[in-house]
Amino acid sequence: MSDTETDDDKVPARPPRGGGPFGGMNMPAEKAMDFGQSAKRLIGTLHPERMWLTLVLVLAVISVTFSVIGPRLLGEGTNLIFSGIVSKTLPAGASQAEVIASLRASGDTARADMLSAMTLTPGLGIDFAALSTVLFWVLALYILASVFSWLQALVLNAVVQRTVFRLREEIEAKINRLPLGYFDTVKRGELLSRVTNDVDNISQSLQQSLSQVVTSLLTVIGVIVMMLLLSPLLAVIALVTVPLTLVTTVMIARRSQRLFVAQWAHTGELNGQIEETFSGHALVKVFGRQKEVEQRFAAKNTELYEASFGAQFVSGMIMPAMTFIGNLVYVAIAVVGGLQVASGAMQLGDVQAFIQYSRQFTQPLAQLGSMANLLQSGVASAERVFELLDADEQTPDADPAETPAETHGRLVFEDVSFSYSADKPLIEGLNLVAEPGQTVAIVGPTGAGKTTLVNLMMRFYELDGGRITLDGVDIARMTRNDLRGRMGMVLQDTWLFGGTIRDNIAYGRPDATEEQILEAATATYVDRFVHSLPEGYDTVLDDEGGNVSAGEKQLLTIARAFLARPSVLILDEATSSVDTRTEVLVQHAMKALRADRTSFVIAHRLSTIRDADLILVMEAGKIVEQGSHEELLVADGAYRALYDSQFAAAIE
Repeated sequence: MSDTETDDDKVPARPPRGGGPFGGMNMPAEKAMDFGQSAKRLIGTLHPERMWLTLVLVLAVISVTFSVIGPRLLGEGTNLIFSGIVSKTLPAGASQAEVIASLRASGDTARADMLSAMTLTPGLGIDFAALSTVLFWVLALYILASVFSWLQALVLNAVVQRTVFRLREEIEAKINRLPLGYFDTVKRGELLSRVTNDVDNISQSLQQSLSQVVTSLLTVIGVIVMMLLLSPLLAVIALVTVPLTLVTTVMIARRSQRLFVAQWAHTGELNGQIEETFSGHALVKVFGRQKEVEQRFAAKNTELYEASFGAQFVSGMIMPAMTFIGNLVYVAIAVVGGLQVASGAMQLGDVQAFIQYSRQFTQPLAQLGSMANLLQSGVASAERVFELLDADEQTPDADPAETPAETHGRLVFEDVSFSYSADKPLIEGLNLVAEPGQTVAIVGPTGAGKTTLVNLMMRFYELDGGRITLDGVDIARMTRNDLRGRMGMVLQDTWLFGGTIRDNIAYGRPDATEEQILEAATATYVDRFVHSLPEGYDTVLDDEGGNVSAGEKQLLTIARAFLARPSVLILDEATSSVDTRTEVLVQHAMKALRADRTSFVIAHRLSTIRDADLILVMEAGKIVEQGSHEELLVADGAYRALYDSQFAAAIE
């Protein structure tokens, strides 16, 4: 429920989920959007970084190229070592052709075939100069590959963080454009989970998956090229892993995606339950419902555990499956490669290089498979964030907007109709004129529409019919900022932010001088209790205002509204938490400050609105009576019944 509504006067557009600190949390898991569409949209958020992504791709290509060339050079080193060892066993002075011919003549054809594929100098041994050169270039290549890989990670990190920064900005801007009704139907904990947990998960997923995906794909391409150059036969054996990997990954991913969506949905629900319970912690204690709250938490926590375990377990099967396939291919390459060396079709170093390439080939495929669970988790979070970003927004401000030529505070309701849901009419055909400087009190039973009336004045909700004018201008033709800048509102539910008392008072008028702040504080009797605090106006309040009493918090919100000096002042049970003596003083202060301003006062205690110029009695969204306190008592109608219920029964 929003801070601008009360349970008494609010009829929600649909039943809110949950039921207070003791309500249920058995909401169904959210349905997943199309995975491909969501993934495409998530990648689309990187579009402003396309130039930097191009640089990331270039750096990755260079790094992978150096890494891929390395095994080939190492294979040349192996050939030098093996050729040197074999040469040492051959008679010095003979040529390689003579040695091979001699072996064939003696019937040792297999050894002759093997030596024919090698470059030998009989009797020479290992060429350490050539070997040193090869090892130097291998070391240089691997160092350069590491440097470019580090640069790639650095640039990609900046890209991802800027993308997430913009995403958070979009969410913040979106929240400011959402209508009040959206917050009435979405739990605050659920909304906070999307703004924090889901965005953080998107950041982590992009950071890890993008780097791995780019590097792995380029490595696979580079390795395939090198394997085809070394041995087309062995390359075909290695490429068998590709369809096996794709089929295995898709089969597992389909099962785990549903579980990841459920995991993040349950996370949001659990956060909503925790926020709700903590907010009503005192009520939980008062009514002794700790066990029930613990049981609800345990049930929801179990659901989250089961969804998370299932998602991680199923998606975690990808890596072992990929490793198993890779090991099978490794064995096949080793056997066939050995036969190729024995037949003289390949050199030993080439087979060794190919085995390294087979590892380099299967490892990125396995990494791509393991990235599937991270990517699925990120896309599941992205779906929830996109759902928030796609929510219906409030109607845009009129363009061009109108503004009153003079500010007096004259409000006119002309045949106003409004309902929270089409099948439950609330306000129909309401007409009202509030003159400048007039104090209008609104009273009535619970659910009569009192708070709804002032919410319509603030354009928290749009009218279904009729219009409201402020100083002759239809408020629907004004910008919301202009309209609300001319109004001040003090709610029954106070709101203070983490900051000093001075900052909280000046919240509605940041450019206020020290003298103006002190004047507002003195007029609303805030000054009286502030001096009893150790730091005075520099006392820092926590975000719940826990270091001041409920009545003192209410006085601070009244001072904040008075400092803003609005043309229309709305007080929704603004003195409900103030003691009787202070309330009398504040009423006097309000009377002085309401001069030349239109004031709307919502009150349940009729003693607080005796001096109102006009009292409206509402029932079921309609004004059934209006007049002064004395006139309504004489009329002996709905107001008299309310008055007697509060005072006559008490006296009796």
